[in-house]
Amino acid sequence: MLVIETIEDFRRWRQEEKGTLALVPTMGALHEGHLSLVRIAKTIADKVVLYIFVNPMQFGPKEDFGTYPRTPEKDIEACQKEGVDAIFMPKMSEIYPEGKDNSTKVVPPAFLADILEGHFRPGFFTGVATVLVKFFSIVQPDAVIFGEKDYQQLLIVRRFIQDLNLPITVYGAPTVREPDGLAVASRNAYLSKEQRAIAPRIHQLLQEAAAKLQKAQSKNQDEMEQLLKPIRQKFKEANFELQYLESRDADNLQPVSPQTKKIILLVAAKLDSIRLIDNLFVS
Repeated sequence: MLVIETIEDFRRWRQEEKGTLALVPTMGALHEGHLSLVRIAKTIADKVVLYIFVNPMQFGPKEDFGTYPRTPEKDIEACQKEGVDAIFMPKMSEIYPEGKDNSTKVVPPAFLADILEGHFRPGFFTGVATVLVKFFSIVQPDAVIFGEKDYQQLLIVRRFIQDLNLPITVYGAPTVREPDGLAVASRNAYLSKEQRAIAPRIHQLLQEAAAKLQKAQSKNQDEMEQLLKPIRQKFKEANFELQYLESRDADNLQPVSPQTKKIILLVAAKLDSIRLIDNLFVS
């Protein structure tokens, strides 16, 4: 397995490699969720590349860029065990040579990017889209794999790949969970023992909400809202600062309507300063 740090070296390696290539984008601090994406990547391509880059453009001024967990040695060891062909770990100056504020930006459509996560994290999806387009240009993957835990991100990536006519197939992978239901995430490392005991309530309450919505008489956003009100109250009673709990059309994240084929529940909640997200399809 190669660990490559510069664009020049990566492009040289890419030109020499034959066959199809699948990319797993990450910010490092790898966990079982990331490794599950690597395993999927190995089934769909001849070569697997994982990149590690903590992208400053997707962090707000009061967010945790400086303290975001960074574990490069453990990450390299995990990738070695999983059979990754190359890790691309560029320095900041490689990706933003004139600084992130002076970089050309890729702005996804507002109807997808300015709601839910985008409402609470303005500019977040511009940062995500911009860095991904940069890495797609460098890596030239045939396929890219994302986890469904970041469902809004997955839809936005599919949209801008389509809009920009990029020859890349996007695969979504099921959310990996701990035995108690908590979605695996790098930020779980921030949780204290007490917070870790509370955090699984997110998935439990999503399941409770999904059961209520399955019994709904019609696909109507107003009816969904009434059913979600007591669940939102339960989040507060469990000491979460609830930012959103919403039912949306799983195809486009717009309000549920009679035309909706599949409903998804999406949630963002904070335990003190630690922000956790999750989602659940309503079958």
